[in-house]
Amino acid sequence: MVNLVFLDQETLPTQAQLRRPNFAHHWQSYGNTLPEQVTTRLAEADIVLVNKVSLTADMIAQLPRLKLIALAATGSDNLDLTACRDAGIAVCNVRDYSKSSVPEHALSLMMALSRNLHAYRNSVVDGRWQQSGQFCYFDYPVRDLHGQTLGLIGYGTIAKDLEKLALALGMQVMVAARKGQTPAAGRVRFEQLLAQADIISLHCPLNADTRHLIAEPEFKLMKEDAILINVGRGGLVDEAALLQALETKQIGGAGFDVVTAEPPAPDNPLMQALACPNFILTPHIAWASHDAMQRLADQLIDNIEAFVAGKEQNRLV
Repeated sequence: MVNLVFLDQETLPTQAQLRRPNFAHHWQSYGNTLPEQVTTRLAEADIVLVNKVSLTADMIAQLPRLKLIALAATGSDNLDLTACRDAGIAVCNVRDYSKSSVPEHALSLMMALSRNLHAYRNSVVDGRWQQSGQFCYFDYPVRDLHGQTLGLIGYGTIAKDLEKLALALGMQVMVAARKGQTPAAGRVRFEQLLAQADIISLHCPLNADTRHLIAEPEFKLMKEDAILINVGRGGLVDEAALLQALETKQIGGAGFDVVTAEPPAPDNPLMQALACPNFILTPHIAWASHDAMQRLADQLIDNIEAFVAGKEQNRLV
């Protein structure tokens, strides 16, 4: 009998049908788990399913029975992968489940900000169009995406699918080399992309090299009407620097689906940025189309079944 424990099943929306594995098992599910509860809840676990709960090296050292960590996500920044490797614990993740959902969300943010839809909607709600006496109300600039340059930082599956959408709309696309590296064929210097792109979209993993990849020096390199899109990880951007860039009109706008700490505290700079008409924040739902959620749930169980059957699938460790 294999003991499986899902530490934070509430992070998987109820719209997704999570089937049970096809082998003999005992299933224990928790809505969420606090750090001090992790080792107790996993003491008898052979396999843990987890999305956002952190598993540190100290926790992993206390779990000699654990054989597999099945991530209900692509990112693994909540795990100490080195500790897993040293302990002989396999790790697998889910991949490409949101390859349509996230690019479409990024494109939606790009369109909304380029056409100032949020600001114009507020104009109507506040009565400014009605008071203008004109059939059109031109208080904010409207830009077409056609002809603009999209700069991609990170070039995995989601970025490549966003590129396809952008090219279909008549945009030009440039891809950045890693910061500080000489560009390979088809890439441009990181700083060159910041200076030339009209819209910059982040698609990097979060690690020591990418934390605060975009901060005050990077904002100073951008065009004054540049738009920054982040559907990757909140920690990729220095949020205080972003707030300053928006308030001083150093950039044209920003659309984020992620925050460094989620959900954000009231004093988070992005909560203050919501007062800016050129900032849109959505609650980490770029991935969450109905189809994407079901693909995630199915692949999560597929990975576990493959492991028990002795097959390697979507393995990080």
